[in-house]
Amino acid sequence: MDQKDYYKILGVTRSASTDEIKKAFRQLARKYHPDVNPGNKQAEARFKEINEAYEVLSDPDKRRKYDTLGPNWQERYNPAASTARARTPFSRTRTATGSSGSGSSYDFADPTGFSDFFEALFGRRPTGTATAGSAGSSTSRGRATTGSAGSSSPFGGTGALNRGENVEQPVEITLREAYAGARRLYTIQQPEKCTACDGTGKIGSRVCVTCGGSGLVERERRITVNIPAGVDTGVKVRVAGEGQPSPDGGPRGDLYLLVTVKPDPQFERHGEDLVMEAHAPLTTAILGGELTLTMIDGKRITLTIPPETQNGQMFRVSGKGMPRPNSDKRGNLMVRVQVELPTRLNERERQLFEELRRERSAS
Repeated sequence: MDQKDYYKILGVTRSASTDEIKKAFRQLARKYHPDVNPGNKQAEARFKEINEAYEVLSDPDKRRKYDTLGPNWQERYNPAASTARARTPFSRTRTATGSSGSGSSYDFADPTGFSDFFEALFGRRPTGTATAGSAGSSTSRGRATTGSAGSSSPFGGTGALNRGENVEQPVEITLREAYAGARRLYTIQQPEKCTACDGTGKIGSRVCVTCGGSGLVERERRITVNIPAGVDTGVKVRVAGEGQPSPDGGPRGDLYLLVTVKPDPQFERHGEDLVMEAHAPLTTAILGGELTLTMIDGKRITLTIPPETQNGQMFRVSGKGMPRPNSDKRGNLMVRVQVELPTRLNERERQLFEELRRERSAS
């Protein structure tokens, strides 16, 4: 295995904080995500490498083991893992499980980062349906990864059944969807055990005609996935039990949606804060007054600015930014005032400005 320097991959120092690592990952993910670079194999490989580095360095326990033992720390902590993977029909991938228990997946073996299984599961182009007021669909291919921790290998002597592989699917949402929450509808071609032959592939001494001897048949069904409000690029949304079936009758793996949030033409996102511009007439900026703002959810609020407000001056509106996941708190809305100069002055207005210039010159 290549000796990869995860810190170098993310462009951070070995003493970098968790926030610095997260920030570096988000910047690189936006640049190299396959949805942003369709057909670019180098970008896919780079994104896979970035994701692998982040999965390790963002988890304190994995990072400590990596710092101590290097990139091969997983094999050193669990030497039997590679043997078990060699004996299972799903040996193309490996999973590392985070401290939250949700599972963090990346594919080491597949040079493209995508598994043939995903095409069988979702089809080549899964359709995406957003909530009212949004547009766009998710059309990217996904990749399969091995089941998360908690499943015991049958080769380890515990007698427990293996979980099915997890499946990872990129999904792109708008910033407005990230603000309000989104919904995606997927049509799944999901392999299931053939009931005609009970998954054996044979009926008596003959090949089962229902499954063609594979022991599996595909069932089409639809699932709706809710993406919670407040998510950001790089967040994984877990859908339990919608991954690949277990090879030996255990529970299914999970589906993970890897979120990318598209930029918005009117609002910038800075963590939990939103930044927008508000245009103020010159007279309002000089004398003070009220500005009507349309927020990201379409609601309107009034911002009062003081006299002599300068061009580019920022004002904070508390609690009107991005929602925090699993919380009722929000970030702030930061308003940058852009002063508009008057045009097409009439004679009286021009005279007033001339008087103002003389007054300012004399003082």
